[in-house]
Amino acid sequence: MKLIILEHYSQASEWAAKYIRNRIIQFNPGPEKYFTLGLPTGLPRDHPESYHSFMWNNFFKHIDIHPENTHILDGNAVDLQAECDAFEEKIKAAGGIELFVGGIGPDGHIAFNEPGSSLVSRTRVKTLAMDTILANARFFDGELTKVPTMALTVGVGTVMDAREVMILITGAHKAFALYKAIEEGVNHMWTVSAFQQHPRTVFVCDEDATLELKVKTVKYFKGLMLVHNKLVDPLYSIKEKETEKSQSSKKPYSD
Repeated sequence: MKLIILEHYSQASEWAAKYIRNRIIQFNPGPEKYFTLGLPTGLPRDHPESYHSFMWNNFFKHIDIHPENTHILDGNAVDLQAECDAFEEKIKAAGGIELFVGGIGPDGHIAFNEPGSSLVSRTRVKTLAMDTILANARFFDGELTKVPTMALTVGVGTVMDAREVMILITGAHKAFALYKAIEEGVNHMWTVSAFQQHPRTVFVCDEDATLELKVKTVKYFKGLMLVHNKLVDPLYSIKEKETEKSQSSKKPYSD
C-alpha cells in the first residue's frame, strides 16, 4: 500500500492526475477498455445533476473518446439488475479493470458501497444511506425529496478485482475515514478499509486528511515521497510511447 501525502488539495489532485496520465500511457488502452463506474438512478441522462451529465461536462467532452466507449451504467434501465450484470460482463470482456480511481465519503464508503456493504459485492442496486442523501442535497437546491435514494454501483469485490486501485481522500472531514482505512483492520462498516488487502493500492491525500493518523504513520509515508514522486516525474509522452512501439515492431536487418 502506498500513502501519498501532499500539503494541499490542489497538489494532491495534480499528483493524482500525473500518475493517471503515466499509467494510461503505460497501459495504452484501446477502444474496448473505457469504463465509468457507478450512476445514481432515477434521473434522466440529460438532467444537469445526473452522473451522465457530470461525466460528459467535466471529462468526456474534453478528451478523445467515442460515446460508445464510455460504458456508463443506465440508471433508468427497465431491469436494473440486468443492467448491473451486463456491466460486469463488459468488464470481463475487456480483460478487467486496469486502474480504478475513486473517492470516499466521510463514512468511508467507496463508490456507493455504504457502511455494512459486503466486501465481496458485485455491481448492483444499492439503497443510499441518509448521510449520502444529505451530502448530495446541495446538488438539488437542498431539497431532499429530489435526491435519488438508490444507486447503481460497482461492488467492493468488483473494485478489488482491478489490477490497481487509487483512492483520493482530501479534507479534514475525511480524516477519520482515512484513519479507519489504513490504521485499523478491515471492516465492512468502513468499506474503504478493504483495500488494505489489495496488492496495489495508492491512497492520495492532503495534509488535512491526515489529522487523525499517528504522527509516526505520517512521518513514515512522507519519508517515502522521494521514491513515490518518481512515479509521476518524468511525465510520459504519448508520442514517445508511439515511437518506442514503432521501433520495437521493426525487425533487425539480416542476410
